[in-house]
Amino acid sequence: MHLEIGERSRLKLEAVPTIFDFKTPQQESDRSKRMRLRCARESSDVTDTVHLYDVQEEVVVESLPLSSDSQPVEEEPEIEHDDKEVQCEIPVVGKFAIEGMKNNSRMISFYTGFNNYDHFMLLFNILGPAAFDLNYKCSLLSPQDQLFLTLIKLRQATEDIELSMLFHVSESTPSKFITTWINFLYFQLKELEDDFWPSMKTIKQHMPIDFSKKFGNTRVILDATEQPIQKPSNVDAQSKTWSSYKHKNTLKTMIGITPNGAVSYISSAYAGSVSDRQIIERSTLLDSNKFSPGESIMADRGIMTQDLFATQNVYVNTPSLLKGKSQLDPEEIVRDRRVASKRIHVERVIGLAKTFKILKYELPISKVPLASRIVFICFSLLNFRNCIVDKMA
Repeated sequence: MHLEIGERSRLKLEAVPTIFDFKTPQQESDRSKRMRLRCARESSDVTDTVHLYDVQEEVVVESLPLSSDSQPVEEEPEIEHDDKEVQCEIPVVGKFAIEGMKNNSRMISFYTGFNNYDHFMLLFNILGPAAFDLNYKCSLLSPQDQLFLTLIKLRQATEDIELSMLFHVSESTPSKFITTWINFLYFQLKELEDDFWPSMKTIKQHMPIDFSKKFGNTRVILDATEQPIQKPSNVDAQSKTWSSYKHKNTLKTMIGITPNGAVSYISSAYAGSVSDRQIIERSTLLDSNKFSPGESIMADRGIMTQDLFATQNVYVNTPSLLKGKSQLDPEEIVRDRRVASKRIHVERVIGLAKTFKILKYELPISKVPLASRIVFICFSLLNFRNCIVDKMA
């Protein structure tokens, strides 16, 4: 083939690729061989399955008219086999009733705060026969179950619609029960208010040993507690109920306990902006028959009411104030620590009362008119429980 200068060499048109003699074909590896055999087996199985379904024939049964002599064929009844699989049924929650939990002390304690059924019935029996003759009556629930429903509302702050489902009543019924029983419980327990304020002789008999050595003349330990409420729509009400301490709308109540932890005083509920001093000025603590000369009150630093009780010769034992000093004297520090170690009992009692979640969660505006009675009931029920202050405290 003659090539001119600058011309590229090209293959002939009839030329085809071929394998050179010096290059031997590559042998198949063991791995690729196993893969090829596996794919062949799988394709064979699929082919067999397809053929198996292809051989099925559709059978068509023609409907023939019945002759006069022929009788219709009766269908054979379905035979129930013993080994027939039965689906699991989900149990439906039954109607709530205190009798149904008679042997379940744990559930009674969870829903009411009482130890067991007998403990619950002790409260019911104390209320007297008037519990069977209230203004609002309902034949669907016994008086015991009505009290049970009310305590669930106080203890767990359960919504009315949930209570209606648990007790199998209409949605409006729980609210009527709760209003009726809160008023009834308040007036019945209010009759025991004088018993809540024991004599100094009784207080000293049950006063913890260490408390008696350091503050033996203490008659009551005071502290304030606040209950959150829903924000009122009225601007003036918003301002009055706003608490600068809690940074929300609240109602404030003054609580007093004996040195051994029994609730002895419960004030009315006031708007959250009211000071502790203002509550005491309007309370029955300033009555002449409450204290005797020489007795003392233990309170927080914020309750500065020494002048209010000075006329009765009653000392208000509060932590010391700096009064322009850079720091307290060592004697004052030791004394303040002793006061704080004893005053903490009232905070523990208030914390125990907050297990009634209606005092912990926001109270609806519709229930605010009942706030004082709700607080009184929850703290009064603490006196039906065992004392939380140790005898050596």
